[in-house]
Amino acid sequence: MADKPSVLFVCVHNAGRSQMAAAWLTHLAGDRVEVRSAGSDPGDQVNPAAVRAMAEVGIDISAETPKILTIDAVRESDVCITMGCGDTCPVFPGKRYLDWQLDDPAGQGVEAVRPIRDEIRTLVEGLITEIAPPKPEATA
Repeated sequence: MADKPSVLFVCVHNAGRSQMAAAWLTHLAGDRVEVRSAGSDPGDQVNPAAVRAMAEVGIDISAETPKILTIDAVRESDVCITMGCGDTCPVFPGKRYLDWQLDDPAGQGVEAVRPIRDEIRTLVEGLITEIAPPKPEATA
């Protein structure tokens, strides 16, 4: 893994889970990690309930748009995390692949999306601990 690891989050529509995960990772890790998200069959827009749930915790994903999963996105990532898209992610040697089993927020209200959002945060916090822990402060 390079000095700055890269993570790709993939779900079918790139409209809910992967968008929330990418936003959490960007928010919590800052510039210590390069973050991408994509979908095997991208939707037309980010799920409004996901946008609202993330806004409740101070993270704005309203300007995000679903993106198509490309081989290049996988090739350029150190860690590829799928969320319900099965085996649509191309596999390259030397990459780390994880599959996070999360409920699909599609068609659900914000009340149902909140626990998914919170579970994603917990998973992202664990990922950060593994791949991009905070650098120790230099001592004088």
